[in-house]
Amino acid sequence: MSTTTAQKSDIANPALAAEGKKRIEWAGRNMPVLQQIKERFAKEKPFKDVRISACMHVTTETANLMLALQAGGAELALCASNPLSTQDDTAAALVHEYGISVFAKNAIDREGYYRHINAALDIKPQFVFDDGCDLVNTLHTTRTDLLDGIFRWLRRNHQKYRDWETDRKSTRLNSSHRL
Repeated sequence: MSTTTAQKSDIANPALAAEGKKRIEWAGRNMPVLQQIKERFAKEKPFKDVRISACMHVTTETANLMLALQAGGAELALCASNPLSTQDDTAAALVHEYGISVFAKNAIDREGYYRHINAALDIKPQFVFDDGCDLVNTLHTTRTDLLDGIFRWLRRNHQKYRDWETDRKSTRLNSSHRL
């Protein structure tokens, strides 16, 4: 799904996108359960019009999670939870091949790291994923203006997702060989 629309991003080298795409696809072939979830998300769109900011290791495995969430309808912004584990080719592919906003560079300095966290929060997320708590800490210290929106959205949509989860469990019980 190559995209021509430029996404907001800050990555090291866009020229690495083709190699990153190959590695993401390889990892995806070795993650069959996540691929099944992605297929279900593509049909049901449980995250349609939902904005998600994620602060995670930017690796091929995380890329496949982001692709599953995107298939489910989510608008995503990903930043690196550990700049030393950032795979620059993966970041480039997410931006230039899949149209996901990514703010991640291998070995970026402290100032750049926090600039990336704030950039991921600029989409005004309704959900956050955070491996390391720096994004959540930023929400609770310097970006408190976003908390009301997150909690308001969660209160308004709680039952919808609870019903979806109940239906998913029912499907799993009635068809144990599938998700």
